[in-house]
Amino acid sequence: MSKEIIPEASNHAAPIGDVPAGDIKQPVPKGWRNPEVLLILMAAAMPLSFSTWMALLNNFSVEMADFTGREIGILQSLREIPGFLAFSAIFVLLILREQTFALISLLVLGVGVAISGYFPTVIGLYCTTVLMSIGFHYFETMQQALSLQWVKKERTAMVMGRQLSAKSLSSLVMFGIVWVMLEIFNVEYRYVYLFGGALTIIAALAFWGAFPKFADAHPQTKKLVLRKRYWLYYALTFMSGARRQIFTVFAGFLMVEKFGYDAGTITLLFLLNHAINMVLAPKIGKLIAKWGERRALTFEYIGLFIVFLSYAFVENDKVAGGLYVVDHLFFAMAIAIKTYFQKIADPGDISSTAGVSFTINHIAAVFIPAAFGLLWLLSPSAVFLAGAAMAVVSLILALNVPHDPEPGNEVVRGYKSEVLKPA
Repeated sequence: MSKEIIPEASNHAAPIGDVPAGDIKQPVPKGWRNPEVLLILMAAAMPLSFSTWMALLNNFSVEMADFTGREIGILQSLREIPGFLAFSAIFVLLILREQTFALISLLVLGVGVAISGYFPTVIGLYCTTVLMSIGFHYFETMQQALSLQWVKKERTAMVMGRQLSAKSLSSLVMFGIVWVMLEIFNVEYRYVYLFGGALTIIAALAFWGAFPKFADAHPQTKKLVLRKRYWLYYALTFMSGARRQIFTVFAGFLMVEKFGYDAGTITLLFLLNHAINMVLAPKIGKLIAKWGERRALTFEYIGLFIVFLSYAFVENDKVAGGLYVVDHLFFAMAIAIKTYFQKIADPGDISSTAGVSFTINHIAAVFIPAAFGLLWLLSPSAVFLAGAAMAVVSLILALNVPHDPEPGNEVVRGYKSEVLKPA
């Protein structure tokens, strides 16, 4: 009879589909086979394939599939659709448990990347990109849900910081390996894709066999959840998605169009970003735990306002590169949004809300690239001034986060839930 491990002692029943009644539940092992280690290892396994895909996409699509701007635009839109549909993860959880779903998603990501080089056509690259993206977005959804369920509240920010560090280290290694394979050994694209995808596949299978099945400390709601008292979390998540588009779509484009950065220099910026994140992300996680969510988010959005305002008027290429690095570093501060939700949430809402939040986060990805792309034609500075305005809106929202968030104390002003106190 199979056995499950419970991350924290709990009297709650296991979720539907876990183990038959009567199975023995054991405390978490004290060795390396524990939930936090699994979360960090899964975080490191994802970039083995995803960074490979990112590093090869532009060259492969142009050289092998004859892409133009039209096709690459369609591909990027298709890539975002699974993120927009991440809420559907809750329906999969009617059949699969979160840990199983996360590992299957990691496998799908690896397979999607591994086969990309064997379909060097427009339609082929569209299909493999969607497959890869399905695995990526469902994995990220489950990784967030499991982190908020398995890790104690006082440790969540630190553990999430370690996950970011593991992702950055993995990305750093893979960017280097891809460069060596292409530049030194002249390996064909298809085999580079296959190598990166296979690493993630092997890692997912290894985790499947090496780690026990950890039961959820709280049974999860198996339906979509939208609650009034989570409105501030939803708003912060939406604004975070909008800010991400400014960075991923337009900040890098500014480096190339205005300052003439070549592909090698852009790659060095990526490597520098990941190297800095690898070192600082765990420290940022500890800082968030010490400061609290309100103070951390306030610091982030004041910093982003300064960065976006500087993007709008910067004229020096080295200063622009420095802004790009600082901008990327602020992504780690977004951990505070997740830990804020963990503190105010009903524990049973975490998996459902993780999917909903990914959908909310990707709403901006649907319209900002196209709308701001038109604005860019009129004035690149206007795009970043709009980003600065977004940072102000985010700052106002952050100031509505209580110093000590908890159920019944979700916001400073606005809708709050009623918490019934025992007589």
